[in-house]
Amino acid sequence: MRRWEKQKSTYPWKASIDYRQDPEKYRVGKGEQGVLLCEPYKSEILPFWRFKNPQVAAESAEKIATLFNDYLKKGEFVGADMARKFLQMGYTRSRRYANHKGGRKYGPVSGEELPLNGQDQDKVESAQIFYQAWRKAESHPTYHEMKQTWKQKYG
Repeated sequence: MRRWEKQKSTYPWKASIDYRQDPEKYRVGKGEQGVLLCEPYKSEILPFWRFKNPQVAAESAEKIATLFNDYLKKGEFVGADMARKFLQMGYTRSRRYANHKGGRKYGPVSGEELPLNGQDQDKVESAQIFYQAWRKAESHPTYHEMKQTWKQKYG
């Protein structure tokens, strides 16, 4: 049994939960954890998540930032946190594609980290766009307050 399969049953995010109906089941976690599982937010945000080049990344980051602000206005912390995670993931994936052609960081057989392939400038710029949007979201005063309250109440 693989390590991931052992952890899967205890992983706090489940695709079967509607986090809008049952937001108290949501956990903030670390970084991007749960970003591709938490419905309905995943389905609302994912179609806008793109980082092919700086123009596409800018449009994507702007749309996701708008969703982030909309969720905050509606008092939906889970949605805001998911939008923040997508912005963060835009940064991390752009960086990975900047460093590794095709985005593959580890060898499929050995699992060893593959050597860097130079820098894809489009992906470097895309990463910077997402980084700025992510940091802006992370430092938003309302979000910060909601996040602290959420973590104290639910974890």
